[in-house]
Amino acid sequence: MAFAFEAVDPKVSFETQLQQEDSGTVVLINTLVVPEGQMDKTLESWALDAAYMKSCDGCISTQLHRGTAGSDTLVNIAVWESTSSLLAAFMSAEFQEKAGAYPDGLLARPFIAEKVAVQGICVA
Repeated sequence: MAFAFEAVDPKVSFETQLQQEDSGTVVLINTLVVPEGQMDKTLESWALDAAYMKSCDGCISTQLHRGTAGSDTLVNIAVWESTSSLLAAFMSAEFQEKAGAYPDGLLARPFIAEKVAVQGICVA
């Protein structure tokens, strides 16, 4: 891959999260720090990557967000039916090929989360 991974949680790596036993729907939150002058290439690569992921079993949705005020940071939020479906898509040869198209120097901070219910505010 043309980019580096950095853990969001120093106690739990992304690789460990991908190996977690299925417990239901998960959300992939992936922050991408784009190298100077590489936003267009990154957006093109993400579009190909996301189109493939959306075609995979278990992908519910994905949405890309860009920081405001000239930020070179993107955040992808993708909802998956299970960790195992995300893992299968992530480990596929097709995804690995598409991931190789990202520009050198891209920093990815992926993190897998589950919804939390807070009474009167949000549901799981």
